[in-house]
Amino acid sequence: MPEVIEGHFDAQDFEFAIVAARWNSIFAEQLVAGAVDTLVRHGADEDDITVVRCPGSYELPQVAAHVARRLDVDAIICLGVLIRGATPHFDYIAAEAAKGIGAAGVEFDVPTSFGVITCDTVEQAVERSGSKAGNKGAEAAMAALEMINLYESIDGLAND
Repeated sequence: MPEVIEGHFDAQDFEFAIVAARWNSIFAEQLVAGAVDTLVRHGADEDDITVVRCPGSYELPQVAAHVARRLDVDAIICLGVLIRGATPHFDYIAAEAAKGIGAAGVEFDVPTSFGVITCDTVEQAVERSGSKAGNKGAEAAMAALEMINLYESIDGLAND
């Protein structure tokens, strides 16, 4: 049987940065609250969580990279809310945010989770920021937790 390496959901003794876009803040604040609550429920101390605010989702990758470069964190959780309008602006920002957040995680070898909700309507934003479809901020925090612990497991095997 092959060896299986996987992460778990322990936040104790880790440092987190939540990079949150202020655009559509009524929904983004719900994502931040969901992420913080998830981290604390899994053992994080609130003093080990730093929330960094930026203007919008386009800026998330830039700020995530700067955080990775400057702060000693174990994971970066990127949160934002994009609601489609009448122009292609939404598509450009969503693509750049996704690509840039992923690139920051790879470049700086820090788990960087994508908690940017991309919605066609305000109703979808309501659903994904804390109502019947869950809270994507909480889901991004869970992904960050799993990645931190997965990296730690891989590192432990490499050091054996």
